[in-house]
Amino acid sequence: MAQKGFYFDMTSCTGCKCCQVACKDVNDLPVGRFYREARDYEGGKFPHMWAATVSMGCNHCDNPACVERCPTGALSKDADTGLVIQDHDKCIGCRMCLMSCPYGAPSYDETEGRMGKCDGCSEKFLSHGLQPACVGACSTRALQFGDIDELRREHPDAVSDLNVLPSSSITKPNYLTTPKEDMR
Repeated sequence: MAQKGFYFDMTSCTGCKCCQVACKDVNDLPVGRFYREARDYEGGKFPHMWAATVSMGCNHCDNPACVERCPTGALSKDADTGLVIQDHDKCIGCRMCLMSCPYGAPSYDETEGRMGKCDGCSEKFLSHGLQPACVGACSTRALQFGDIDELRREHPDAVSDLNVLPSSSITKPNYLTTPKEDMR
């Protein structure tokens, strides 16, 4: 299996949130609901302040807690891509996946009474040889998607742990980032 994943260069991100908007548009998500969210962080003490944006959706983890704890089998790892895929017909909206995910990636749809999440745009774009909407919308090309081993080779200094995220040892996310120094 070729495991797909995301790389995010925090040092190139302008915080424009185009990745978030593109994801919402492609998935027709209402206000306040996200599959990819660009979160802003800030800190320091004047005059040494810092600010950073972290763009994150589902990390398509090696050991996804959401898959393990889904009582209906609505979530699974795709054998070809390693992406965590959801079968909407099997979802009962219990929110166990949301409670299990340390990154809070799944999103509850009040109207349908079911969960939804990033699938890497597998049917909409990947199956047609295109990149996920979030990657295509990134104006600075700070967000990349591809084989996680290739991304690791391409970005040898990238990390999976940030001081604002849970430890990568929990689920082994397929998410790499080149962080701003204050986010290490």
